[in-house]
Amino acid sequence: DLRAPLRHINGFVNALKKRLTEIETLEDSKVDHYLEVIENSSQKMGYLIDGLLNLSRLGRRELTLCPVNLNSVVKTAIDLVHSLENKTNPVEFRVGKLPIIQGDIALIQQVFVNLLENAIKFSRASKPIIITINCREDGTIFVADNGVGFDMKYADKLFGAFQRLHSQKTFEGTGIGLSIVQRIIHRHGGQIWAESVLGEGATFYFTLKTLENGN
Repeated sequence: DLRAPLRHINGFVNALKKRLTEIETLEDSKVDHYLEVIENSSQKMGYLIDGLLNLSRLGRRELTLCPVNLNSVVKTAIDLVHSLENKTNPVEFRVGKLPIIQGDIALIQQVFVNLLENAIKFSRASKPIIITINCREDGTIFVADNGVGFDMKYADKLFGAFQRLHSQKTFEGTGIGLSIVQRIIHRHGGQIWAESVLGEGATFYFTLKTLENGN
């Protein structure tokens, strides 16, 4: 159990806090800060372990394939990520006509949720925030944003587990979301890649087995 050591750390931190409060040592700002650092680091490690376990499970899970209407999936994904929006700078989602594909609906849903979360996170400074989900004539699906973008010379690192192209202080996250997206797309026999101009947003392209055009 990878999480067992973290549970022990958190348990002892709580016990230590209680003990230090009893002897009034916790009033020392340095001691309080040290405990806060331990708690925050433990929480971050927990997120990393969860991401690693999710990535591992994707390789073992049997796919449940069925026709998937991507427009319906995207609508649900948008509803799920609404909590990430800043009410003073709402996101404008532009959704085109998407195809019906053959896939595992739960995993395809995860692809869009992760890509939309990623797009919102890296577009927070843009006004307005515009995220486009559409399909090219050749059937390639894409999610585009008008955020900070990235330098294409680092594109090969984009889908690596725990790889980050931006500072965690500026953009939170574990660096596992895009790895999960890539694993899902590859398990469906598709390909995924990204293109960007630094400061002008990013576009993520991917292919899936198409059954017919959507409505």
